[in-house]
Amino acid sequence: MSGTVGQSSASAAADDPGRTLLTRGYLRLLALSLGLGVPIALASFFFVGLQHWLQHLVWRELPHTLGLGRPPWWWPLPALTLAGLVLAPIVTRLPGAGGHVPVHGLGGDPVGPRALPGVVAAAVLTLPLGVTLGPEAPLMALGSALALLGLRTLGRHPASAPMATVVATAGSTAAISTILGGPLVAAVMVVEAAGLAGPRLTVLLLPCLTAGGAGALVFTGFGHWTGLSIGALALPKVPPDSTPDAGDFLWGLPAAALIAVVVSVAHRLGERTHRWTSAHATAVRTLACATAVGVCLAAYALLTGRSSEEAALSGQATLARLAEDPHGPPVLALVALIVCKALAWGISLGSLRGGPIFPAVLIGVAIGVACSGLPGLGAAPGIALGISAAATVATGLPLTGSVLAVLLLGRDASTQMPLIVLAAVTALLVSRLRLHRRPKRDPAGA
Repeated sequence: MSGTVGQSSASAAADDPGRTLLTRGYLRLLALSLGLGVPIALASFFFVGLQHWLQHLVWRELPHTLGLGRPPWWWPLPALTLAGLVLAPIVTRLPGAGGHVPVHGLGGDPVGPRALPGVVAAAVLTLPLGVTLGPEAPLMALGSALALLGLRTLGRHPASAPMATVVATAGSTAAISTILGGPLVAAVMVVEAAGLAGPRLTVLLLPCLTAGGAGALVFTGFGHWTGLSIGALALPKVPPDSTPDAGDFLWGLPAAALIAVVVSVAHRLGERTHRWTSAHATAVRTLACATAVGVCLAAYALLTGRSSEEAALSGQATLARLAEDPHGPPVLALVALIVCKALAWGISLGSLRGGPIFPAVLIGVAIGVACSGLPGLGAAPGIALGISAAATVATGLPLTGSVLAVLLLGRDASTQMPLIVLAAVTALLVSRLRLHRRPKRDPAGA
């Protein structure tokens, strides 16, 4: 597609955004989004599948091969040290520094093809070793880079900036929708973050939905055909549904506020860590932070006698087990999981590479489940408010947090909807209150 078409579409959008939907250039853009969604989904499938296979190798097969059974308490120490050794040269020497720092969220400028090798290497080689981050940010970078590469390959002239931005956003949506159960959450997240309304919203939304829908369809079909596990964020089983009553709201909204405080404090730790690692000696300090994450994970295993894998990685597997059997872990084990996971996540946010959402959701659900022992608060409401509140604080997007909770809970979410929405609102307000009360410091300080 030529740059002339992109410029004419952008000009039409500026004059009349609604009329843009009927232009030939915009219809070509939708066709391009549809076509790009398929290869981006295939690349995302192999990306996540390889990462999941390496994770299984490190945390399951290798300990059994060494005769250790489950990973011993000290297992995260060498694993995370190795992750730091691998990541340090990627951050300091490769173009793109392995992707953006996750403490800055999922946003930022689209990743170009030149930075793609570093992003893929950082994610595939370090996340399976136990880094407490998710795959969502690297996936979005992969999608945007492949979309821009495809646009550059197909176009006869350099694409205009507005068109390139839309195509890159559609590519990111196609990639991340593969692990969020479909294009809806990804599209909602993109348009909510863009802050658009009216016809301009539709102009951006349609390419994202088109690319995400095509990508999710191919991703799902390819997964069934190969039988490979990709570790998408999902809750196969949840506690029996129950209609929220006064007790659920009486305890649930303070629990949502507590989740906001814990996630915000961990995020603040990530900001401090980022300032420290980026000041000087970045490679050495990146290694030190990765080792510190290993210490947090080992501490969880020592304190609880449980596997360190529960606190490591993105938390998707632990989240599913916790939703299936919320009354299984003791409350003290949940408290240890919350503290150790939050510390490890905060350090990872400011120094390592990955996505911020999945570990935050586990922290929120663990707090919700721990609070479900309070009189009048059930396990199902605790899980629902935990997902909504944590995802809202991690992304700053209350609608995205609410929709994610609804989709993860499935048909059991209908009765929890009021609590889900109010938990998102409460968490966002508490996190913003902490942000405005934060004392100003010298940006160069720690």
